[in-house]
Amino acid sequence: MPNFKPEQRKLFEGSNFVTVSTLGKDGTPRSTTTWVDIEGEDILINGAKSRKWLANLRRNPNVALSIFDLKNPYNRVSVIGEVTEITREGAEEHIDKLARKYTGNDYTDHQTEDPRQIVRVRVNKIIG
Repeated sequence: MPNFKPEQRKLFEGSNFVTVSTLGKDGTPRSTTTWVDIEGEDILINGAKSRKWLANLRRNPNVALSIFDLKNPYNRVSVIGEVTEITREGAEEHIDKLARKYTGNDYTDHQTEDPRQIVRVRVNKIIG
């Protein structure tokens, strides 16, 4: 498993958006931009259970992620990885943490009928 260089890690620690690329049922690619977190060497993303990109990851755990510095888009990192876990445990608190990181406030759209889920990505390759 590769390790992030400090400057690469800063991209994931900052309030930069990540693009998550998955494959749909029919094999077509799908890209979704979302908030991101890093824990150790794993990437964490959070989505509502009903999201198509989450269904894609349940079916095929292979994923590509791209992130760039909002202040300098030429400073970017791409990651090829594999989802090792999708869990509801701690997901509502995690989306609050991400909301504070990106907006300065707690998340305001908690929906009990469409609970949040944390997706843990193990990094297999880092580019950039």
